[in-house]
Amino acid sequence: MKISIGLSPCPNDTFIFDALINKKIDTEGIDFAESLEDVETLNRHAIESIYDVTKISYAVYPEVRKDYIILNSGSAIGTGVGPLLIAKDYDQDIHVESNDVAIPGINTTAHFLFSYTYPNALKKVFLRYDQIESFVLEGKGLGVIIHENRFTYQSRGLNKIIDLGEFWEKKNNVPIPLGGIVIKRGIDNEIQQKIDRLIKKSIEFAYSNYPELNDFIRSHAKEMSEDVMRQHIDLYVNNYSLSLGEIGKMAVMKMMDFLASKNESMLFSELFVS
Repeated sequence: MKISIGLSPCPNDTFIFDALINKKIDTEGIDFAESLEDVETLNRHAIESIYDVTKISYAVYPEVRKDYIILNSGSAIGTGVGPLLIAKDYDQDIHVESNDVAIPGINTTAHFLFSYTYPNALKKVFLRYDQIESFVLEGKGLGVIIHENRFTYQSRGLNKIIDLGEFWEKKNNVPIPLGGIVIKRGIDNEIQQKIDRLIKKSIEFAYSNYPELNDFIRSHAKEMSEDVMRQHIDLYVNNYSLSLGEIGKMAVMKMMDFLASKNESMLFSELFVS
C-alpha cells in the first residue's frame, strides 16, 4: 500500500519521519512517498487535499477538517516553542500596530498567534519563513520568526520584542499547538491507527540513535549547523510528539475554540484519530 505524505524539511520533521520514510523500522506493508515543502505550502496543499498524510499548522485545521483528522503522534506542541516578534532596533515603546510586519504565511499558527496578541495590527506582509530576517535587517519593518531563526536572529543583530507563544501560554495556561500531522478521513480507521503507531515507532527509533544526526536530517537542513539542528530537535520534538495525550488535545481544542466560527462546534471525537 502506498501513502503520500507531506512534510517540512525542518530537522524536527526529518528527525521524526526518517525511520518511517527510509524503512529503518518495519512499516507493515506501507510505502510512504514523501514530498518536502515549507509549512505554508503544506497548508495550501492540505486545503487542496493533496496528500494522504501531511504536516499542517494547527491554525489551518478548521479549513481542512472536513477532509482530515488529527493523528496522535508527530505534533509540534510544547511550552517555550512559540514564534518571536523581532525588530532591527529594540525600543520598548515600539508601536507594533503602526509598523509593517512580515509573517511566515497567512495560514500559519505564527499568524494566528500574532493576531491573537495584536488584534489591531493590520499591516501584514506574508513571506516565506526564511525571508523574514532579511526583511527586518533591511529596515522594512518587524518580523515574526519561526523554526531555526529562533536560534540565529541574535547573531544577526536582531532583537526580540515579545515571545508570542509565551503570551498565549500565560493567557490560556496550555502549551502552544504549533503543527500537527493529519490523515485523510476516507482512509480506513485501521490504517489510520497503524500509521499513527508507526510514526510513534519512528520517533522512538530516532531517539535511540540521538544525538547522532543522520544524512536524511543533514541533507534537508541546508546551511544549518549541527548545533542549530540539535537545538531545533530538542525544542520541537518532545513527549507531545510521541502522543498528544489529554493535555496536548486540550491545547489543540483551546486554539480551535478561538478559530471556530460562531455556528461551528468542534468535539474531541471529530478531531482526533481513535
